[in-house]
Amino acid sequence: MRSRIFKSSVRVALLILVSIQGVAFAQQKQTSKLPFARGEQLLYKAEINRGLLRGIDIGELRFSANLASDNNVSMVGDAVSKGFLIRLTGTHFQIHVESVADAQPFSVLRMKSTYKDKRNTTYSEATFDTDAGKAVWTESKRDEKPNATTLAINSPVHDVLTLIYFVRTQNLKPGQTFEVMMVDAGRTYRCVVNVVAGKKMGSPVGRVNTVRVEPAIFDGNREVRPRGTLVIWMTDDARHIPVKAQVKAQIGNVDINLKRVTYRDAVLARN
Repeated sequence: MRSRIFKSSVRVALLILVSIQGVAFAQQKQTSKLPFARGEQLLYKAEINRGLLRGIDIGELRFSANLASDNNVSMVGDAVSKGFLIRLTGTHFQIHVESVADAQPFSVLRMKSTYKDKRNTTYSEATFDTDAGKAVWTESKRDEKPNATTLAINSPVHDVLTLIYFVRTQNLKPGQTFEVMMVDAGRTYRCVVNVVAGKKMGSPVGRVNTVRVEPAIFDGNREVRPRGTLVIWMTDDARHIPVKAQVKAQIGNVDINLKRVTYRDAVLARN
């Protein structure tokens, strides 16, 4: 039982970081320059922190973004379990997400993702048409017929990956609260996020001031993930790089820390 709870908690932690980092800033004025336009890769390590399990490596996350010649932004996100988590649960899982967004204004055009574990592989694809007010989400498992769902959407709306990069184009001010619609797994969710003052933190990009982001996720009026379950610290500058996230789970806190930032012309790393 504890193994199943541990596996579920950590999987949720990794999924949330992939999908929710950037929620709830669509109402803010967009800046004209994308902070990741020069090409960027971010590497994160996930660790469990509770009692004797403190500091044990359980996963890795990678994000990359590139601005194409057609003025679209291509983004890739990966999360993978590793180390202690595999030994404890006997399960290895991978999440791979690819999204394409229009750079001006920054909005999702299409996405596709794959989730793999020991038992199943789930494939998802989606197209977004804000002018028509609809998104088409298609999902299938291995050897099964795809199932398509048409969803009504309002602008602004984002998928799980474009949210991460959308937030970085915004002005973040402590004391603000925002709400935005997101689409994931064939459903729409309402995300309400508070932005509060952060703290000074060490990171691969130096010792930086941060802002703290606390999202809450709602399915209709039902709170799926309460505020404070996930906390994210982002650099308090034009880059808005997520340098740390913490997820509260039944098994303990999961800390997700930025370890390396790579640009086309430079590599910044932290031991």
